[in-house]
Amino acid sequence: MADVFTKRKRSKIMSRVRSKGNKATELALLKLFRNHAISGWRRGSRLLGRPDFVFLKRRLAVFVDGCFWHACPRHGSCPTSNAQFWQMKIRRNRLRDRLVNQQLKRQGWAVMRIWQHELTKGNEKVLTKRILKKLKIGYD
Repeated sequence: MADVFTKRKRSKIMSRVRSKGNKATELALLKLFRNHAISGWRRGSRLLGRPDFVFLKRRLAVFVDGCFWHACPRHGSCPTSNAQFWQMKIRRNRLRDRLVNQQLKRQGWAVMRIWQHELTKGNEKVLTKRILKKLKIGYD
């Protein structure tokens, strides 16, 4: 499907997408942490890859990956307009994610990646259980 916007308009729209404070990703996970009294996390870490959340005592780096930007196998899609650019951009994102994961693990960190689509109300219990398991905390 062709883009309904001009290249200039699409570029302007995409430039406004923020990597921090996105309601569909980081802020949704923040709400989940608060709703389930999951504590010990920090934001704004300067750790390699700039994780969205870091649990220092547990040495856990948590990344929330947008389905578009990180090529989610379930929801990822590539625009048909300027397809070569987007394929390369998304490929570089995925490569960077793998390298960051490897490097953090070498430094003794556990890494958890959460897809944007996992942050739904219907998936909250499953995701909470997965997070607590990664933190090695019991779940009722």
